[in-house]
Amino acid sequence: MSERIRTIHERSKGTYGVPRIHAELAEAGLRVGRKRVARLMRAEHLRGVSRRKVPHTTQRKPGARPAPDLVQRNFTATGPNRLWVSDITYIATWAGWLYLAVVLDAWSRRVVGWAMSTRLHTALVLDALDMAIQQRRPQSVIHHSDQGSQYTALAFGQRCRDAGVRPSMGSIGDCGVYPERRRRDNALCESFFATLECELLDRRTFHSQAEARRAVFEFIEGWYNPHRRHSALDYLSPNRYEAVQLHTP
Repeated sequence: MSERIRTIHERSKGTYGVPRIHAELAEAGLRVGRKRVARLMRAEHLRGVSRRKVPHTTQRKPGARPAPDLVQRNFTATGPNRLWVSDITYIATWAGWLYLAVVLDAWSRRVVGWAMSTRLHTALVLDALDMAIQQRRPQSVIHHSDQGSQYTALAFGQRCRDAGVRPSMGSIGDCGVYPERRRRDNALCESFFATLECELLDRRTFHSQAEARRAVFEFIEGWYNPHRRHSALDYLSPNRYEAVQLHTP
């Protein structure tokens, strides 16, 4: 059993703790209690990683007209492509900053669109939105973000209208005064960014932007979507959760 636990831990690149390793063992048909998993992990000096909060990057443009808040901090969805959430974070490299924009499906936590750029411009969020639209072909999906200037730009609003996407924006990013409001307004994206931070960015140093781009691609498409287990999804990965719920092979 210890060897199996060690293999799972190594496959997760050292990120999995007791709950996710227990879920892996259960799916493999191995009946073992969480307390025993914890005991065996301690004996092998194995531990998961802990997440920390990541800074927010988007800034509101004075005078910009935000979209209405269609979500009201209720991020539950009853099926795919009902509600998408989006945000931007940054990645440090020795060659300068990279910015990452993501679009997540609130139903499955799957990253359905993402893009990276050296510039924090509207084109970044447009590229992430375009990827999501091309992959999912939604019908009247709500796209929720903050009131950052990238999302309030005319070009972004026009792209949403052209694709039948319903833009929604949370309250002003006043996290310095109301940190609990800021967290609730963007909890799903912040959760993803915190996972990215602790499971990849905190553990790597990127000498070039190309190296960072490859690592993020491998994390999202090679690990997070297909394999990374979520407690909110009954410890299934986003792809697996969608397959189970939609009864697809």
